[in-house]
Amino acid sequence: MDSQRNTPDSSVGAAAAPSAEDAATTNTGTATVLVRYFAGARAAAGVSEEWVRVLPAAAADTTPVTVADVVRTVLDSHDDALARVMAACGFLVDGVAVREDSAPVADGAEFDVLPPFAGG
Repeated sequence: MDSQRNTPDSSVGAAAAPSAEDAATTNTGTATVLVRYFAGARAAAGVSEEWVRVLPAAAADTTPVTVADVVRTVLDSHDDALARVMAACGFLVDGVAVREDSAPVADGAEFDVLPPFAGG
């Protein structure tokens, strides 16, 4: 993996809160996000939740982290099984449904990965 690729926090799979060091990096366009997986996404990820450190795709220090950045970071750290599931998933950021890949994701946000559910 090259040094430019986004990588998850060292506690992948563990739901440990970001450290003070993590919080300090958010001023440079980095966000630490709690990703929570539900149903088939949980099975494919192998964990129910994990903290991930996300860098925006653009290199500018003021570029916000987006939904697309979180998805890219998650997919970079998991296998193809999760990629197949996430292709059909919807996402919530802090409990609000997001439809645009360009929607911003703040440092410390909860990012829920929701596969389609059967029923009403």
